[in-house]
Amino acid sequence: MNNNITKRAPTGNDSPFEKIKRINDGGNEYWSSRDFSQILGYSDYRNFEQVIKKAKKACFNSGHRIEDHFVDITEMVDIGSGRVGLDPPTDRGGASRHPTNPHS
Repeated sequence: MNNNITKRAPTGNDSPFEKIKRINDGGNEYWSSRDFSQILGYSDYRNFEQVIKKAKKACFNSGHRIEDHFVDITEMVDIGSGRVGLDPPTDRGGASRHPTNPHS
């Protein structure tokens, strides 16, 4: 999966989620969980990992295959940045589960 971020002229009506949307070489849209964590106000990504686990569980409980909506990737990080490498991107279906019910 390529990490190309779509660049287009802002319309003034773009949601924060549309602003962080990425599109891979196949034309499929996806979102980075790291980007989601920042938009949703998580100062530490490790705290957001529990939200991802809950979103995956909600996906499964709603009859969907987790693999169809969430993909775990390892991304290279700068030494000393404090970031860990796992960053599961998600598609629009998975993206809708992130902010919907983060505390259930």
